[in-house]
Amino acid sequence: MSPITDRPDSFPESIHPPRGGEVTIESLIEAVSSYNPNPEALDLLRKAYSLALKSHEGQRRQSGESYIHHPLSVAMILADMKVDTQSLVTALLHDTLEDTSLTPEEIESTFGKKVLQLIDGVTKIGKFHFKKSRAEKQAENFRKMLLSMAEDIRVLLVKLADRLHNMRTIEWLDPAKQRSIAQETLDIYAPLANRLGIGWIKLELEDLSFRALDPETFSDLRARVAKKRRESKNYIDQIVRSVTRVLQENGVPGRVIGRYKHIYSIYRKMTMQEIPFDEIYDLMGIRVITDSKLHCYGILGLLHGMYKPMTGRIKDFIAVPKSNMYQSLHTTVIGPEGVLIEFQIRTEEMHRVAEEGVAAHWNYKENADGAPALSDLQIVTWLRQLVEWQKELSDNHEFMNSVKLNLFPDEVYVFTPKGDVREMIKGATAIDFAYAIHTEVGHRTVGARVNGRWVPIKTVLESGDVVEIITNPSQTPSKDWLRFVATPKARARIRHWIKEEETRQAAEIGLRALESEASKLHHRFSEFTKGPHLETVLSFSDLPEPTLTDVYARVGFGRLPASAVLRKLLPEQAEEPSTGLPSVHTAPTVPIIVRGGGKDLLMSLAHCCSPVPGEDIVGYVSRGRGIIIHTADCPNLIHLSLEADRIVPAVWESSRDAIFDVHLRVSMEDKPGMLAAVSAAISERGANITHAEVKQAKHRMGVLDFTVTVGNLSHLQEIMARVQHVKGVVRVQRVKTPNNPADGA
Repeated sequence: MSPITDRPDSFPESIHPPRGGEVTIESLIEAVSSYNPNPEALDLLRKAYSLALKSHEGQRRQSGESYIHHPLSVAMILADMKVDTQSLVTALLHDTLEDTSLTPEEIESTFGKKVLQLIDGVTKIGKFHFKKSRAEKQAENFRKMLLSMAEDIRVLLVKLADRLHNMRTIEWLDPAKQRSIAQETLDIYAPLANRLGIGWIKLELEDLSFRALDPETFSDLRARVAKKRRESKNYIDQIVRSVTRVLQENGVPGRVIGRYKHIYSIYRKMTMQEIPFDEIYDLMGIRVITDSKLHCYGILGLLHGMYKPMTGRIKDFIAVPKSNMYQSLHTTVIGPEGVLIEFQIRTEEMHRVAEEGVAAHWNYKENADGAPALSDLQIVTWLRQLVEWQKELSDNHEFMNSVKLNLFPDEVYVFTPKGDVREMIKGATAIDFAYAIHTEVGHRTVGARVNGRWVPIKTVLESGDVVEIITNPSQTPSKDWLRFVATPKARARIRHWIKEEETRQAAEIGLRALESEASKLHHRFSEFTKGPHLETVLSFSDLPEPTLTDVYARVGFGRLPASAVLRKLLPEQAEEPSTGLPSVHTAPTVPIIVRGGGKDLLMSLAHCCSPVPGEDIVGYVSRGRGIIIHTADCPNLIHLSLEADRIVPAVWESSRDAIFDVHLRVSMEDKPGMLAAVSAAISERGANITHAEVKQAKHRMGVLDFTVTVGNLSHLQEIMARVQHVKGVVRVQRVKTPNNPADGA
């Protein structure tokens, strides 16, 4: 029998509470000797300590104590977890590269390349020389840490121990710095400890962070919990004695331990469920630790014989372990006096893994480079997957949100039709499940059957669901899917596909625009995609390894004018007379006659309404820029009512052939393939697209803005009619933009 015992309120209950007194190299050696008495290993630790002591000589922490106390304390935290020698050496030297004059060569010559790599992996934020916001710096540092973690999980173990000691001594920093570090710890490091299965570090980091972020609330809750412990101590002891007696009567080995929720766990429950402290009825719990899985299930039956179980509150994490290797049986029962009590039932080995996580799987038969054999653990696989998923997320804000989502795994366990278990985050849908199986399965998903019934792909899954995904080879992802997918992997894969598809479509539009521009100069653009011209074309790409597709896409997206490419390729032919004004259509190219005026007048077409032959037009006499031609119904003409003497009649010269730019706006359903379909409809009517821009509107709608070249009004009307008949198009309209009527733009 093991009744609950009191522990310091400022630290969570754990198997590794903070050691009293100052840590020394001798106390560290003593701790390591208890599990690894190898003289060579101990000698290496002494060498690392001597080098760290010399390197940090004269340095002091904010508390005033010698700096060497910090790396010693970090190493002691790791020694309590019984880690390998390289990890301990890394802990002792982890700040030397950043904060001292010690060189990488000196470290590698004494301790080897692997230790140097580990130290580099845990180097703190601040190594970046380019100017970025704090959030971007944090994201960049975390990307680097993820890569290092995926290569060697020991990087994260040292990092966590480093952060834990910093949090234990955070009171020496100014309040603003405390809040900043505590928030980052709560957002990133505590969840990472949880993902590694190191429960005691996770809980201590959470409580220490909470204390720094909201000291008043922390103190209030701590006092309430302490009072509750005193009041319920006899009650818990009674439950422990009763369960112990039943185990003994039935010949089942086991030890029974009382436990309480941690302060931050209580705070989260109060805020998430919006309930006061007095309404939290599961503050207390009992843990039963036995010797085998068989006895775990036997104890579950005995407990349900003693107390009435709560329906729906039985969880079997032995048959289906959590992703961080956690295994236990959980059941909530109604105890004496109607008090709810949660029991956790596990074996000794399960208990060790629940507390120590990845460190419980340490293999002391080290590999050739000294690294423990941990590559097959699920946590390592998860880290590598996380790195892979985030490669496609260039936006740092989205990246950090995605990482945080991965670090808070409220798990849902679902099954494939073959009975394989898949762990999904809470809120995951059928389409998330499809992408968890394989990216191509996700791309081709058209429906799902859950527990034998057809359901929409946005159906949220629940634990125990059997999910079958239905695919079709012709199916492609939709932007609409982004509205309901929950997993970062699915979101990243869908966005990657949409980006590639939009780039492909933009490249097609861009190539047609370049071909059109080249034809005006009596050339084929294909002439410039080989030989000496190719390098010039590729110079328009902003990517380190440019391709023609990159250039075409830039033109298609409207980021690069097709005329700019041709001007560089054919400077003499493409050059226009310099007027000191924006490029306009001059008299020889504008087939317009201004009544009462000569034929050599400087004229330009207003870009706000882009008139074309067949429309009624008027001219506006500008100051210094000749006559600007507008359509008779141009919205800008309302600004000309006070200057009627500057409006002149104008007509089209029917004997002249020319092409004209017109701006079209297409409102459509937001689904893949619409840009290509509309572009094809325009091309079928003999028009060239010189600019295209895709926008996302509300209510699952999209907007395409085009600039197309037409011959006259009837040609334009023919194009608009053809586009209107494209399936999914809601409206086609010509855009006339109000602006200054005298600017021609």
